[in-house]
Amino acid sequence: MFFLNVASPFTLILLLIATILLIFLAQELKKSYIVAIPLFLYLALLVMHVVQLLTLKPELTQMIQPLSYCLAVDFVFVLITFFAYLWVDDLEAKKMGKKSIDNSLDWFWKSV
Repeated sequence: MFFLNVASPFTLILLLIATILLIFLAQELKKSYIVAIPLFLYLALLVMHVVQLLTLKPELTQMIQPLSYCLAVDFVFVLITFFAYLWVDDLEAKKMGKKSIDNSLDWFWKSV
């Protein structure tokens, strides 16, 4: 069974660096689709890990704990990229003079 362990320290650091660099690039270019790409990739990873956990064979019960850690890491990265997408979308909307998709987090962006 193929298993992408995103909870290992090396992979976690690489994913974090790549995510931060993509968020910084999107913020500089003011293009929200740049942050949407890793968001969809992390959602795909989340779905993949859930499917692997649900279809786990009884002889592979030792994989439950690493898969659970991967699910937790996936949720954190989805949360980070989702907020980054909303932030960059707000920046892009202000640059273009358009209304952003959702203005419900204006109180949060003003305090950041």
